[in-house]
Amino acid sequence: MNTVNRYTLLAFCLALTACSASNPPPVDNRPVRSVRVAAVNNAVLTDDIRAVGLLAPLDEARLSFKMGGVVEAMLVEEGQSIRRGQLLARLRETEIRSATTQAREAAAKATRDLERGQALFADGVATRENLDDLTTAARVSAAQLQAVEFNARYARIEAPADGVVLQKLVQRDELVPAGQPVLVVGGTNQGWVVKLGVADREVVQLRPGLPARLQFDAYPGRDFLGEVRNVARAADPVTGTFQIEVMVKDTAEGFARGMVARAWLPRAVDVKATPVPVVANTVLLEASADRAVVMVVEGDVVQRREVRVGRLVGERVEVLEGLRPGEWVVVDGASFVTAGDHVTVRR
Repeated sequence: MNTVNRYTLLAFCLALTACSASNPPPVDNRPVRSVRVAAVNNAVLTDDIRAVGLLAPLDEARLSFKMGGVVEAMLVEEGQSIRRGQLLARLRETEIRSATTQAREAAAKATRDLERGQALFADGVATRENLDDLTTAARVSAAQLQAVEFNARYARIEAPADGVVLQKLVQRDELVPAGQPVLVVGGTNQGWVVKLGVADREVVQLRPGLPARLQFDAYPGRDFLGEVRNVARAADPVTGTFQIEVMVKDTAEGFARGMVARAWLPRAVDVKATPVPVVANTVLLEASADRAVVMVVEGDVVQRREVRVGRLVGERVEVLEGLRPGEWVVVDGASFVTAGDHVTVRR
């Protein structure tokens, strides 16, 4: 090869190298997205019972006078702390003292009559029948006095335990009949319960000890753990519902009587029920009839997967085909990724 041809070949090679350097192979510049994933789990798929109720102290008590009368004094206000034995309210005692005096005088007269009858019987003037009648009258008068004095003690309301006044239902100078609630008190140191009303078709599927999930409007976005404490076996005559008490397992600062609570209660299912793979219904894409698409994360790569689904219960759906327990599916951000994308995972 002559000198000219060698220079020509060298120039051609240099030009080819320059072209290769200025056109590097394509690079995948797709952004790495962040997605939230959840594992496919085996579970017994049951529809939770949902109910709305009110928060109350566990040891709430409604206090009333045993006898009727005019309220002379209400000595506490709502929200006030109270101590065991503290006087909370009392009735006007004019009528009560009068009734007590009458009963005491009647008992004293019956005792005097009996003593005179015993003396006359000893002298042979009175008969055994007269003496028995006087004895009975004395005993009846004594029992009546004891009842009046007992009722007089309950013309005053005292705190049954340390706690707080939750509600004051009457005011001074109001006339209240016997047994009408006057104060509602409770002790928050014993815990809190949520009182719910459920229908008859639901109460038969509940039992004490079942877990519960609670939410309060006052604490948005926060779940509280609960446990069914009591299941009523008689319906409320007014509403026709059955009362369920759910003990709040984890309380919060600021709990107050009357807060609205929403509860999710699992049904008492047969322990032999077969667990099935379930996922949240938010993972489904392109759902049609019993077919849907989910985005599965393998390592750090998203893959598209077609699945066959079954029952939709609450927020969960049964997976019949296409997923295995333990696989990770995208639950947040699935609509923004495509098959083959690399992702960072938040579980």
